[in-house]
Amino acid sequence: MTLPAKILIGLVAVEHIYILWLEMFAWTTRGRKTFRSLPAELFEPTKSLAANQGLYNGFLAAGLIWSLLIQDPAWCINVAVFFLGCVIVAGIFGAVTAQRSIFWVQAMPAIIALLILLMA
Repeated sequence: MTLPAKILIGLVAVEHIYILWLEMFAWTTRGRKTFRSLPAELFEPTKSLAANQGLYNGFLAAGLIWSLLIQDPAWCINVAVFFLGCVIVAGIFGAVTAQRSIFWVQAMPAIIALLILLMA
C-alpha cells in the first residue's frame, strides 16, 4: 500500500472517529449545528439512536485503522477495500435518505482513497 493511500485511508478513519464523537457524545450540542435540516426538538429524543449510529461509524474507523496495521500486503489492501466500500455505501445511502451533503463529506473522500489505493 502506498503512502498516499495510507494517508487518505487514515484521514477517512479520523473523519469517522469525529462522526463517532459527534453522534455519541455531542448529538444534542454540536449535532444541532451540523444537522441543521433536523428540527431542534428531535435531538433529545433521538439521542440513543444517534449514539448507535455513531458506534457503527466507530467500527468503520476501527476497520480502516486495522487495514493500516496489517503486515501482509494483500490482506491490508483487501481489508481497506472492504471498509472503504462500506463507507462509500453508507455515504451514498445517507445522501439519498438524509442529506445530500453526506455524499461529499463521507462518500467522496472514501472514493478518492479507494481509487488511489487501487491505482497503486
